[in-house]
Amino acid sequence: MSYTVKDILRMEVAPALGCTEPVAVALGAAAAASILPGKDIEWIEIWVDPNIYKNALAVSIPGTGGLIGLDTAAVIGALGGDPALKMEVLNPIDEKIVKKAQEFIKAKNVKVNLLSEHKGLLIKTLIRRGQDVAESEIEHVHDNITSLKLNNMPVKEHPLFSKKEKAEKNSLFELEAWLKEKTLAELIEFAYDLDAGDLEFIEEGVRVNMRLADYGLKYGPGLGVGKTLERLVRQRLIKKDMILTARMLASAAADARMAGVKLPAMSSGGSGNHGLTAILPIWAVKDFVEHDNKTVMEAIGLSHIITAYIKAYTGRLSAVCGCSVAAGAGATAGIAFLLGGDINNIAGAIKNLTVDLAGVICDGAKPGCAMKLATAAGTAVQAALFSLQGVIVRYGIVGISPEQTMKNIGTLSTQGMIETDRTILNIMLEKQFSDI
Repeated sequence: MSYTVKDILRMEVAPALGCTEPVAVALGAAAAASILPGKDIEWIEIWVDPNIYKNALAVSIPGTGGLIGLDTAAVIGALGGDPALKMEVLNPIDEKIVKKAQEFIKAKNVKVNLLSEHKGLLIKTLIRRGQDVAESEIEHVHDNITSLKLNNMPVKEHPLFSKKEKAEKNSLFELEAWLKEKTLAELIEFAYDLDAGDLEFIEEGVRVNMRLADYGLKYGPGLGVGKTLERLVRQRLIKKDMILTARMLASAAADARMAGVKLPAMSSGGSGNHGLTAILPIWAVKDFVEHDNKTVMEAIGLSHIITAYIKAYTGRLSAVCGCSVAAGAGATAGIAFLLGGDINNIAGAIKNLTVDLAGVICDGAKPGCAMKLATAAGTAVQAALFSLQGVIVRYGIVGISPEQTMKNIGTLSTQGMIETDRTILNIMLEKQFSDI
């Protein structure tokens, strides 16, 4: 089956409100609650895979004033989420729902279970009211609801199971297989195939993510990494160049998102932070070079395409920081493209970034992700600039071809870091239980 760049954007780039993992937990709970007769919920229980657990453990949930936790995400989703909104499921949440959720959790009516040996994305939710029990299951992709049951009977007639929805989910897996067969040259050509609608959609992604960056720079939520960098510039302790500008925008947006600010991000490859990394460094660089708007949008389009290509190899979640190695590679490819680089420069930029950031681990979503996005954004610019100057790494993890380099990232993530992933989770669990 053949796809177009429009298909890539449609399936890989979408708005997401809040960190993707707790939002996925909320979505599963909202979906189960939607089929449960009556409104009063008595008990919620969820089961999640290690990477969902890791990434939903310590990040703020949007609209809650900074509350964290898988239990909180599940309860809020069940009490007030709208599953039809998918990754914006928490948009209807208000203070009344948050207060009710806190009371529900305080009464110890929710339980979280870790499926420690499960591989791949999985969220199971059970919600009980009286004799009625509703269940939902999400697999493979954060908004891919594969099962709904009421009292152990499958619910087949539901808007979440429309033929269109099912076709889109199946197409995503087919798209990934199709992408893996493409060369870098073909991926670059896709950027030239963007029509007016595609360009407008990409530009909307810039506007969405810049709202987060502007909020982060103005108010300094979370760790305030972006605002701190801006303050250091004003104090003349560091200088604002294109590398620092990229770092400021990406980290400020991550500050806002990880703090639970109720503004959506335009995601890429299934992750909001990937979307921030894929878009904002390129948007920062454009202020330092001669360009036209169409070329900037094409560069960001290429970034999304490269991100999707690498995510097809790494999977949605892994022990390696995807913002660094997947979206970072997309960003550096887009920057090299924007700066007038040819295919060799783009390939070199991807290799440079891969060598620099391949060892960055994912230790869960949290305010500290803003630091990693700052690193990824700055390195994306540097890797492209080095490549354009003829500085290209040719040894180590990089392959002979750019395609092999990107495939190697997937091998590292899915095979080489299995034990690392377990160790990271064990450290996090030990810290969590020691705090109780």
